[in-house]
Amino acid sequence: MPVPVPRSLSPSKVGAFTTCPLAFRFSAIDRMPEPATRHTVLGTLVHRALEGLFWHHPAGQRSRAAACNELARSWATVADDPETTALRLDSSEVDELLTEATGLLDRYFTLEQPDAVRDIGTEIVLEADVGDVRLRGIVDRLDIEPDGSLTVVDYKTGRVPAPASEQARLGGVQIYALLCQQVLGRRPSRVRLLYLRGPVSIEAVPTDQGLSGVQRRTAALWTAISRACQTEDFRPRPSPLCGWCHFRPMCPAHGGGPPAAHHTTAT
Repeated sequence: MPVPVPRSLSPSKVGAFTTCPLAFRFSAIDRMPEPATRHTVLGTLVHRALEGLFWHHPAGQRSRAAACNELARSWATVADDPETTALRLDSSEVDELLTEATGLLDRYFTLEQPDAVRDIGTEIVLEADVGDVRLRGIVDRLDIEPDGSLTVVDYKTGRVPAPASEQARLGGVQIYALLCQQVLGRRPSRVRLLYLRGPVSIEAVPTDQGLSGVQRRTAALWTAISRACQTEDFRPRPSPLCGWCHFRPMCPAHGGGPPAAHHTTAT
């Protein structure tokens, strides 16, 4: 029996289907909840702190102290979230989490000088129809350069990818570049991944040819997703990432069985 086709795709959903179609189904179609982890809470904290650094502090006031104040503000809003309380962190674990977040913010200042950044906005939602696909993404930060060109910036709190994986990681940000072109009518001059744990900045220059390639690959992926929904054929794709997958107990590749999924209208 066919299952609902998602109404839109985000860079994370594109990556999820490419990595494992079955995990994509559990998450994007069956809408099965994925509990927060320490890593996701850490990422939320750091992203909100950096958003606040640019949102609440004009150029000239974006210091390390300001970033730490924004981190405290972020923790005040995140601490009582049900996803955070479900982790049952004790006081020492909270201290370790905040210490790690502070370290990531310190490393951010080695990658760029925020007082020199001319940002247009943070957490910008972009959505557009690209062919038959509705693409949707949230840009961590969009900058305007001295020459008037645009730069897409994406913060990363995970490990720095191996050189062989860099282009794959840039693929998601290239989707943001395509969305900028579709929504704003301008192709960004650069896309930047700021890996705070490194700290390392990985950059690429979008081109018309490159964005056309992103559009073709996204269209092909959408066709594959639509076909999988029609045939209800979402096969697992075992990889080293399985060790971190919340859906592993339900995966037949690891001896599990799928639950009686309740299908909802996918978004």
